[in-house]
Amino acid sequence: MTDTAGTTGTTLDLGPQTEALAQLVAGVTDEQLADPTPCPEYEVRHLLGHLAGLTVAFRDAARKDLGATTDTSPDSALPDIAPGWREELPKALAELAEGWRDPAAWTGMTRAGGVDLPGEVAGLVATDELVIHGWDLARATGRSYAPDQAALQVCHDFLAASVDDPERGAIFGPVVPVEPDAPLLDRAVGLSGRDPGWTRTP
Repeated sequence: MTDTAGTTGTTLDLGPQTEALAQLVAGVTDEQLADPTPCPEYEVRHLLGHLAGLTVAFRDAARKDLGATTDTSPDSALPDIAPGWREELPKALAELAEGWRDPAAWTGMTRAGGVDLPGEVAGLVATDELVIHGWDLARATGRSYAPDQAALQVCHDFLAASVDDPERGAIFGPVVPVEPDAPLLDRAVGLSGRDPGWTRTP
């Protein structure tokens, strides 16, 4: 992480995290697409569809390329995979990482999910989405998960700062208590409103 212009001067190379997520995506089998995930309304196919949409949205938010991809609320419809998702999602993840390597992405204003927000905040939200949904996908498909540690720390700190935000409920579920000495990933997952002990139903 480096310090540059912005509210707190945060920039982060999202490449290691997008690569970790792309590896998980590559391991999803067709038979797993209808499996449940830690997101109650999502099957694996819906989680992948959500990832595809947010990846494109935050890629374009980094570029300040505002339009249909950045104006659409993620809650507007149940997401789903599209033809070619196995090729398109990893490509978009790489493009997202490249977009956020530009320090200008972290400055000024941008938009994602139909919400105008500072570039730095958009970068933090993107980091949170990549880390937490990576955990969702790993748990849903029975895979091990090792998020990028720098991204995980940023994600945890971002979620911890939102605990007392009265508008938190519109984005995250209620905090799930986790032991203070639990692994950092478990603490971040709990702060996001998920149970770190969630497993697939046998």
